[in-house]
Amino acid sequence: MPDPPATVRLSVRVQPGARQTRVGGRYGNKQPPVLIARVAAPAVDGRANRALIEALADALGVKRSAVRIVAGASARTKVVEVSGIDRPTVERLFIL
Repeated sequence: MPDPPATVRLSVRVQPGARQTRVGGRYGNKQPPVLIARVAAPAVDGRANRALIEALADALGVKRSAVRIVAGASARTKVVEVSGIDRPTVERLFIL
């Protein structure tokens, strides 16, 4: 029986209303690291959350359905769960 796909939880600081959508960088010196995500969508009617999910999925090379916000949906700092990827891969991609 194959191993189940890895699941990673990330803390993400979202900056809505940015000029362009970009994911990468570290917010502060917290441990574990907090990833920065700038999204062009405004924080209205869940648009910034949808843009975050799309941007993270694209950056990590996973399906959008593999990314979900598990805490902080209405806050700037969110906890996001990503299925199908392991932590070393995430850290390598985002240089955390």
